[in-house]
Amino acid sequence: MNEITLNPGRFDPYKNYKFRVKWDGQYIPGITRVSSLSRTTDVVQVQEGVNPDTSRKTTGMTRFGIITLERALTGDLAFEKWADLVWKLGAGLGAGITRMEFRKDVVIELYNETGHLVRAYKAYRCWPSHYQALSGLDAGNNALLVERLELECEGWQRDLSVTEIA
Repeated sequence: MNEITLNPGRFDPYKNYKFRVKWDGQYIPGITRVSSLSRTTDVVQVQEGVNPDTSRKTTGMTRFGIITLERALTGDLAFEKWADLVWKLGAGLGAGITRMEFRKDVVIELYNETGHLVRAYKAYRCWPSHYQALSGLDAGNNALLVERLELECEGWQRDLSVTEIA
């Protein structure tokens, strides 16, 4: 049996329900779901002319998956304001913005059961490619309205300075 060695006293895996998300140095309230962080590296096959029966494999381009954030709709406008930096009705020709204005680094923090920060990931140069202002309306359903933001990113990595206390 392999034990988790980061904190030798911990045998249980982390839960997926204690987390926070921030950008622009501010925690974004009410986020209830964050999609998985994923990356895929293409496989490039190289076939040499002297050996046509077999090929070698090497790495190609790496792509990072979309990061989806969801939360119940509230009065906080963080999702909408960021999405409006990418596109806004009536902005008109020449009213564009520079890339740096709508790209943000996003930090996703994971906490253990006692509320201590145990892991953090930083996603770089994110921007909203899809914004859902509210989920479908249904007078016969007793559910919360949901707001969704899908982020493109140019890479992410774990913050190695964050470690669980023993």
